Amino acid sequence: MAAPHSASNYPLGSAVPPFTQHAISVSLPTWADNVGYEEGEKRVADAMVTGYPRFFIHLSIQKLARVCEQKFGAANEKCLLFPSKNIVDRCRSFMLDRASLAGTPTHARLVQYHICPEDTPLPSSQPTVELHIALFPADAWPFAKQFWQHTGLGISSRLADYCLSLLSAESPNSSVLSPTPPRAPFKALNKHYSVKRAPQSSSFGSALPPSSNPQDALSKDQSTYLEERYGRNLPVSAGSYAKRAMRRRIAGVLVRDNWEDCPHGPCAGAHDAEVGPSHRGVRDVTEDDVYLFSTGMSAIWMAHQLVLGARPPAKSVCFGFPYTDTLKILQKWGPGCHFLGHGLDSDIGTLETIIKQELSANPSAPPIAALFVEFPSNPLLRSANISLLRALADKYDFLLVVDETIGNLVNVDVLQYADIVVSSLSKIFSGDANAMGGSLILNPQSRHYATLKAYLSATYEDTYFDEDAVFMERNSRNFTRRVRIIDENTLAVCEYLRSRSISGGTSLPSPAIKEVFYPKYITPENYLSCKLPEGGYGGLFSLTFTSLAASLAFFDNMPFQKGPSLGTNFTLACPYTILAHYFELGWAAEYGVEEGLVRISVGMEEREGLLEGFKVALRAAEAAT
Repeated sequence: MAAPHSASNYPLGSAVPPFTQHAISVSLPTWADNVGYEEGEKRVADAMVTGYPRFFIHLSIQKLARVCEQKFGAANEKCLLFPSKNIVDRCRSFMLDRASLAGTPTHARLVQYHICPEDTPLPSSQPTVELHIALFPADAWPFAKQFWQHTGLGISSRLADYCLSLLSAESPNSSVLSPTPPRAPFKALNKHYSVKRAPQSSSFGSALPPSSNPQDALSKDQSTYLEERYGRNLPVSAGSYAKRAMRRRIAGVLVRDNWEDCPHGPCAGAHDAEVGPSHRGVRDVTEDDVYLFSTGMSAIWMAHQLVLGARPPAKSVCFGFPYTDTLKILQKWGPGCHFLGHGLDSDIGTLETIIKQELSANPSAPPIAALFVEFPSNPLLRSANISLLRALADKYDFLLVVDETIGNLVNVDVLQYADIVVSSLSKIFSGDANAMGGSLILNPQSRHYATLKAYLSATYEDTYFDEDAVFMERNSRNFTRRVRIIDENTLAVCEYLRSRSISGGTSLPSPAIKEVFYPKYITPENYLSCKLPEGGYGGLFSLTFTSLAASLAFFDNMPFQKGPSLGTNFTLACPYTILAHYFELGWAAEYGVEEGLVRISVGMEEREGLLEGFKVALRAAEAAT
């Protein structure tokens, strides 16, 4: 396990992890860099070669979008790319609705772009790509980007690269496409969907900027080597095996989790792999109760769509201060939501008051449709009283949806209380920060299971690109072992930091740390009610400081990688409130999410070196107080 490195080793805007073509984080090494990113400072924007995929559109996707704009677009049109007709329809509907609400009606048109090997009849067993393109006026870009960010339903960078490899075979001299080794030619069958129009508005926002990808300097063979060497890739044909292996791993039904590869894919995904009763703590859970998605947010978005489609219409509840896009999904789709942003036991009384008021106003309608809660929450690491929420859900007949990303299935058992459990696989399940993914589990013991299962059976579509699934499955094989190491590292770090904090009762005359937000210290009784016997407290914690100067000094002097995301095998930190709520700092502070909060995801580094790195940062923070 590596020791921490100096932050200067990770230049502003570079990929995190370094030299990773499909990295899902980006280096923002100083507090000023993070502020500059939020403010669109040219110095920062010009340095960005990658970013978190739902916020920064990968350069390969940008390149493919420019190809599609040239081929199908009209003057001043931009586009976004999706893997299915259903998703692109949803994007257009969202754009038209939000633009209308904003008083700036717009229009969008859809194109189906089918890419397949030349002279191959359709349908074909050979690899093909079906892109679904949303084209819209450039001034409608902010609405399109909202859909991309909130839902996580856009195409992945690996799918974009595959499309570009096919396209370059047809147009080797294109000014848009960089040279790549020849591949089989293809033919494209193009289908324009009907256009829904409304009056155009005046310009606002900006669209995809043209840029070049430094990764293009690598040959295709070099890029493939890096993917296979560091991603431990399998042939893309193993996608279905990889997905089955992950579903079994998440369901907890593998009698022996075989890490080997069979001729057709991962042995854990083979048809004859030995499976048995789930160890998830709930009877009758099987791999068929697990659904995979391209991102964690798309799993959450689908959970909300499931609520809207399978239950009578009513507002949902967001319990606790969540990751920003979860709240946006609940607010922007459907009837809206009640937001109980503290997520404390005292808020459960408020919740029941809201329910009673809704029943009083309309006794024949359900008071709420569902309650969404993270366990524990991001970034305050609060754990809700899940058993009490379950009792209320049973009493008033609403669904309980739990996001277990931060707690993770190795440490906590939340499925026993939930109707639906969602998780971002992009985080600790993967660890390598080179692939995205999400999961949704139905609890077969839920009273609503049959209804939810029937709805998903009718509506679920697998849009998870096989190559992404292959990487995710390989990354996840040692998931449990990694979680144990990270849990122990995080506990050691938090014990040290808390000993020098105000909340920990330090005797220091001028402490820099106010509070260490970590499940062992924050609402511990609620966390312990779900903690597994061999589980830990997770790899994430947050710090607040006695001054903003101390926050800046601590962050800038941490000798670790710094950027968005969490659950990485290496330590990764960010000034969370700056990145997630820069333009609503006052609102976030009302819920205890302070401007100076620093969120840290601990990795697998050697423990003594890890602690020494935090000591360096803390000395700087204490000197700044």
